[in-house]
Amino acid sequence: MTAGVLRRTERNNCRMNGTAAQDTLKRDDTADPRTWGRQDVEMNYKPYIYDVSLPELTAWVEAHDFEPYRVRQIRSWLWKGVSDSSELTNIPENMRKRLEEHFDFDGLKLVQRIPSELDSTTKYVSQLADGSVIETVYMKYRQGTSVCVSTQVGCKMGCDFCASSKAGFGRNLTTGEMLAQVALVARDQDRRIDHLVLMGMGEPFDNYENVLRFIKTANDPKGFNIGMRRMTISTCGLVPEINRFAEEQLQVTLAISLHAPNDALRQKLMPIAKRYDLRSLIKACRDYTLKTKRRITFEYNLIAGVNDRDEHAYELIQLLKGMLAHVNIIPMNEIDDSPYKRPAADRVNRFLNLLEDGGLNATVRRELGADIDAACGQLRRRYEA
Repeated sequence: MTAGVLRRTERNNCRMNGTAAQDTLKRDDTADPRTWGRQDVEMNYKPYIYDVSLPELTAWVEAHDFEPYRVRQIRSWLWKGVSDSSELTNIPENMRKRLEEHFDFDGLKLVQRIPSELDSTTKYVSQLADGSVIETVYMKYRQGTSVCVSTQVGCKMGCDFCASSKAGFGRNLTTGEMLAQVALVARDQDRRIDHLVLMGMGEPFDNYENVLRFIKTANDPKGFNIGMRRMTISTCGLVPEINRFAEEQLQVTLAISLHAPNDALRQKLMPIAKRYDLRSLIKACRDYTLKTKRRITFEYNLIAGVNDRDEHAYELIQLLKGMLAHVNIIPMNEIDDSPYKRPAADRVNRFLNLLEDGGLNATVRRELGADIDAACGQLRRRYEA
């Protein structure tokens, strides 16, 4: 059995001194799994256990002459959120030592757990192996539990109203670092996670391959077993990736961060709009709905005096008319160092009523975690040294 290919990208830069030659670590199909970790140790790097795929772990177990059923045991521990090889209590000590020699178990460490005093939301601040800090949010609804997952350290999209962009971009998260976020939350809450939303720090489609692997792994019946229809992926509007995602034919909900009904306003709020105008974005969205038969959610961050006027509602109606779509109105979650403010409640209701009267399916998003800066647009790298 071959080892497969394991690519670890930005995460390795700090741990391997940032040299160009070491920027990407690859395992080729001819690599002997028995040697995994030896070269890595010399380079002060071991693969994060959550990043090791099922075929790769199977090959490693086989190469080290351990029983095949150990693969199932190890992976079952990962879905329980282990962060130390000593926690694998049904694995013999000699195998645990070998695993510890070859793999990193503490690639995501909990730094701070911040529960909301207003609702059942909890924010988790975690540190990665290279010192980067990310935030993850647990939410509880009547219909179940949900985790808001970060896909990057910071964000390079530069949206003017979003805290994640304020500290700049660090790097992409690996698939394992995303999986570990879910595992950590599930373990801490001692609850099954029913829904995933990729709306934390970062632009998911800017980390396309790792995000796609994450979605498929989280859906695995032998893993978290979260249904595709219970996952939502949000994008600020990367048109090529929207088209590519349509070809995947997944039952995941696609959410578009729209936030403005015309190009002039959208370009002021979102730099990405200068690359992909509304005409190309809406065409990609219409094509997506036709190809997948899936409804798109359009997120509209309602900002007082900026995009909340009657004329904006009428423009939005014309823009989305006839599309299989839902508009999710998000009253501005205010952040530090930003001039943008939340509209008054009557203005929010007026905007909602105009959209509904114009034939659009629209709702106002329920606010969760506002007192702990865990609401939409408020996650940031604030705790990073």
